[in-house]
Amino acid sequence: MANGLHKIKTSLRAVWRCMRLLAHVGKGAWVVAFRFPQLHHLQQHELVQAWAAALLVRAGVQLEVKGRPPAKGPVLMVSNHISWLDIPLLHAARHCRFISKSDVKGWPIIGTLATAAGTLYIQRSSRRDAMRMITAMADAFKRGEILAVFPEGTTGDGRSLLSFHSNLLEAAVQCDAPVQPVGLRFVDGKTGETSYAATYVGDETLLGSIWRVLSADHLQAVVHYGELQSADGRDRRSWAKDLHAEVDRLRKS
Repeated sequence: MANGLHKIKTSLRAVWRCMRLLAHVGKGAWVVAFRFPQLHHLQQHELVQAWAAALLVRAGVQLEVKGRPPAKGPVLMVSNHISWLDIPLLHAARHCRFISKSDVKGWPIIGTLATAAGTLYIQRSSRRDAMRMITAMADAFKRGEILAVFPEGTTGDGRSLLSFHSNLLEAAVQCDAPVQPVGLRFVDGKTGETSYAATYVGDETLLGSIWRVLSADHLQAVVHYGELQSADGRDRRSWAKDLHAEVDRLRKS
């Protein structure tokens, strides 16, 4: 009996959170369509950060920030990638412009919101487009912007860290822009243990991952910022290996 009541309570909580989340996404799309054109880009960034923070609240996720987010650019943040929640997590902690696969731009509503948040899109299979992106990133660094990438290139299972692709570090090397390693982790607030409720990897479906998050009780997301690094003579490949080790440390601490 108690177990059945617990399941009903969990399902009702998830449904309520889902309704609030859908309404919040719809409101975000409305703001982008009607308010963004009238705002300065800094005001847009503030709205994106506030919207992302509110999304976490509606999803029942508590945000914990460790370390210091970058105060200003140019900075390239490199982070591990676990979940569909990673982008709003990093936006809520500190607004930045993400480098994302070009497919996202065409996704209904999500693509509109991502574009409004300043996302830069890349065709990962195209070497020529990678060169274009390096140029675009270099221009952004010259404007003092904060960019963010997931150098694993895909989501991991949260247990281990995949190898880092080094291509997009080339822009930081060329511009002598600092890189800030970031470790992401989801935690069960009751036990303090790592939670895998938010994972979205392999055969897992997006809807399944979203439902687990909405059903979770006391889910915490930890964003751990490391110290800024300079290339200091390292090429992009050797730098990527060093950053991999630091992100791995940050996500476990």
